[in-house]
Amino acid sequence: MAEGIDALFAQAAHLAAGFRQTDPQLHRPQLQYQECLATLVEDLQEETLAMEDVLQHLVEKAEPGLHRMTGPRFFGWVIGGSHPMGVAADFLTSAWGQNAGNHTASPAAASFEKVAATWLLDVLGLPAQSSVGFVTGATVANFSCLAAARGEVLRRVGWNVDADGLFGAPPITVVVGDDAHTTVFSALQFLGLGHDRVVRIATDRQGRILARHFEEAVNKAAGPMIAILQAGQINTGAFDPFAELIPVARSRDAWVHVDGAFGLWAKASPSTRHLCPGVELADSWATDGHKWLQTPYDSGYAIVRDEVAHRRAMTIAASYLPIAAEGDRDPSHYVPELSRRARGFATWAMMKHLGRNGIASLVEGCCSSARIIAEHLSREPGIEILNDVDLNQVICRFGSDLSTADADEVTRRTIARLQREGTIFVTGARWRGIEVMRISVSNYRTDANTAMLAAETVSVAFRKERLGS
Repeated sequence: MAEGIDALFAQAAHLAAGFRQTDPQLHRPQLQYQECLATLVEDLQEETLAMEDVLQHLVEKAEPGLHRMTGPRFFGWVIGGSHPMGVAADFLTSAWGQNAGNHTASPAAASFEKVAATWLLDVLGLPAQSSVGFVTGATVANFSCLAAARGEVLRRVGWNVDADGLFGAPPITVVVGDDAHTTVFSALQFLGLGHDRVVRIATDRQGRILARHFEEAVNKAAGPMIAILQAGQINTGAFDPFAELIPVARSRDAWVHVDGAFGLWAKASPSTRHLCPGVELADSWATDGHKWLQTPYDSGYAIVRDEVAHRRAMTIAASYLPIAAEGDRDPSHYVPELSRRARGFATWAMMKHLGRNGIASLVEGCCSSARIIAEHLSREPGIEILNDVDLNQVICRFGSDLSTADADEVTRRTIARLQREGTIFVTGARWRGIEVMRISVSNYRTDANTAMLAAETVSVAFRKERLGS
């Protein structure tokens, strides 16, 4: 059996390395969903198949339908490159097969999370006493932090939501910017606070909450309150003015949560941390590892200043589970899971590999590449850059000298051409009522040369669409 495992794991590593070491011409799948599905649909066979054969079949069937998300020319959404160091640690995590629910089941998993959490707080410049839950991503990080917020603001007015639920509870006012990310509204929905039952605050042209409107809304509200701010708007990369907003929220005893899925990592670099002054004053923060830290999926962090509030909202207790003594750390006390992957190993490995300076350089490199792309495209007649490229996000509009409808159409066609040709991968969005193209530079391998190639590829595609060729 040992020889069989050696051969199987070696085969898996060889196939994985082959995928990662190939520098493809196209940054898109060969097959789309329906085509990929058609190659897979079959009845399950009666007999057992050899593991090596199954692995080979898996690769043959899967790879044609895989996006090259790990490549330096993938600019869709905000997706990190799954650095080989994190992937290797994740291989071992799977092989070790640890259920990281508590410190007794896996002392190593719990202790690695503890150390990685300490490093995260240090690198991100957040309060050292904060607790960190290792979750699947920013969606669950937002959920976990807002669960702590919900419990604490109700506790302050004498209501125990964890024991008594929301039936009859004092209503909570949730104040959120108009351009908050959709995962924030999902978290509110999951928590029974409603995705529409919020006070939405007007934002400026970059998606930042307007301080005057925020103050008016906060002063008008009564009772328990949660204010949700943003570090890194998904289209523009902009930051809410934390230093102005948080004291206003504090004056009304509101809990302040920051959705910083990728933008919070600006704190890791001396060249970008000036973008988010005051963010450390909040009560909780959500961010991702599988974006700028380049860990494999799934890796997110729910960070809460008040550990007691965090644990009160998340702890799962049962008679068969060990009790955490003073100084112990049970990972499941900070996340909505009991059976869970040991996510701390990959985070620890990436931070140990990169170090403080490596993380800062990674952030700086992505931001520099975004600026190169924006500067190049801004010189192309008919292309307009719509955001201040302070971070890693670029949004642009094609046909700036055309009517709104015609510019929308040429923008859609240019994006479609780029996706079809596959030299780079980009996505579209609607911003302020118009069609735009988004470029998210989030990969550790994207350098200045790749940025120039990307910008020229976009320019050429636009020229072709404008000429109808």
